[in-house]
Amino acid sequence: MSTSGTSVLVILLAYLIGALPMGYVFLWIIKRQDITLVGSGRTGGTNAMRAGGPWIGLLTALFDLLKGYAGVALARWLAPASIWASVLAGFAVVLGHNWSIWLYLFSKKISAGAGTGPNVGAAMAFWPWIGAIAIPDVLFFVLLVGYASVASLSTALVVVITFAIRAAFFSQPWEYVIYGLMTSVLVIWALRPNIQRLINGTERRVGVFARKKE
Repeated sequence: MSTSGTSVLVILLAYLIGALPMGYVFLWIIKRQDITLVGSGRTGGTNAMRAGGPWIGLLTALFDLLKGYAGVALARWLAPASIWASVLAGFAVVLGHNWSIWLYLFSKKISAGAGTGPNVGAAMAFWPWIGAIAIPDVLFFVLLVGYASVASLSTALVVVITFAIRAAFFSQPWEYVIYGLMTSVLVIWALRPNIQRLINGTERRVGVFARKKE
């Protein structure tokens, strides 16, 4: 297969990996519930926690992170000489997570997530230590501040800034910064309704604050 053909295959496979709606799968298998009918209707870790409890939420978040890592790892295996294949594979995983063809086949809904888990997972495939920055950032905003949407936006920014610093001072490829910018666009686009609710002061809260409200 030609180099361009391999790259297209990698991107397609990465999208299909990212499109696996893990929250939908775990909640249906464990509790026979449709996650798209609960809370935000998204299939990511936060709504999975809201729908099925902390363990289902944690399991979903872990597998979403692994999707991102797997997409980039697959690209490096099939197209080891192309850094852009890896970058676009990471982008495709987040794209698939946010707008899932598998979820559409299951439930006729295509909007699945905000992309945080696979975004962090793909970023960790580029530089594993970014997880030590991004994961605490997610936990802080989800569990203590109480806004999952802010966690997603903040983490997308963390990815961009971290890769920019490493490119400027530690000779890491600038292509990883492009990855962060592209996935930030996906995260922001998916969170448009949440951003409006944040502005209006009506955004859903999670974690300690959600329990207090209840």
